[in-house]
Amino acid sequence: MFPQATFPLRASQLHSAIAQRSDSSVVEMEGVLAGFANLYRWENNGRCSIGNLVVAPALRGKGVAQFMLKNMIELAFLKYEASEVTISCFNANIAGLLCYPKLGFRPFEIEKRIDKHGNPVALIHLRISRGSL
Repeated sequence: MFPQATFPLRASQLHSAIAQRSDSSVVEMEGVLAGFANLYRWENNGRCSIGNLVVAPALRGKGVAQFMLKNMIELAFLKYEASEVTISCFNANIAGLLCYPKLGFRPFEIEKRIDKHGNPVALIHLRISRGSL
């Protein structure tokens, strides 16, 4: 869910992440928690960044991520009047890398990171501009 988290995710880890972020949001499907996301950067008339996007494993492939992303993008553009919205995705997250471009996100930078095992990984930064919708 985020690089500092350890598996299994504990409530205290989630609470700490929420306290440092803005507009934490959940989606329910038929009374079941389906997804979660928030903003880790929110600047009026600037850039907003979506983070902590997670979908319940049993509900993946049902449009939850797209629904959440559309709502977070709309929130950034309307509430914060953002000029662009970014999201970052590690190279192993194939579902994210295939989902984000469908909504208009385009890669603009690749950052080298080191995972918990000391292996290099790529963090791919994507963005969507207000005018591209």
